[in-house]
Amino acid sequence: MRAVIQRVTHASVVVEGKEVGTCGQGFLILLGISPTDTEAEVQRLWNKIRNLRVFDDNEGKMNLSLADVDGEVLVVSQFTLFANCRRGNRPSFTEAAKPDVAIPLYERFCQLAEQDVRHVGRGIFGAMMQVSLVNDGPITIWLDTNELARPKRSQA
Repeated sequence: MRAVIQRVTHASVVVEGKEVGTCGQGFLILLGISPTDTEAEVQRLWNKIRNLRVFDDNEGKMNLSLADVDGEVLVVSQFTLFANCRRGNRPSFTEAAKPDVAIPLYERFCQLAEQDVRHVGRGIFGAMMQVSLVNDGPITIWLDTNELARPKRSQA
């Protein structure tokens, strides 16, 4: 599972001329899902994102998390995060999950966000979307669950 997280002052997504999702100060999350992703990757990625300390404290240092600033989230599905550009100039998207795998994991990710964040906007899975944002900082972070540390198992 991959995500591009952008710290924003505002973000919105439009489908067929209609605004379908927004957020204020917080994160725009572009979410890509691979065929091998499971609930474990959803949990690991959301836990990392919700705890990222990339908001400024009173001294101007990035020390605060989404919860600390009562931030909002806009989640947009983005299969192109799994683009394979190794050969030729036309990307291949075979490394992205098909909708039957991706949709339930996207929905679960949004549900986890809704448990922790007061406002979660969403794009429409599979739709052609126009995303607007004001990137704050700019702060943009790329995460891949294959590169995130696995949680330590407690020893009983």
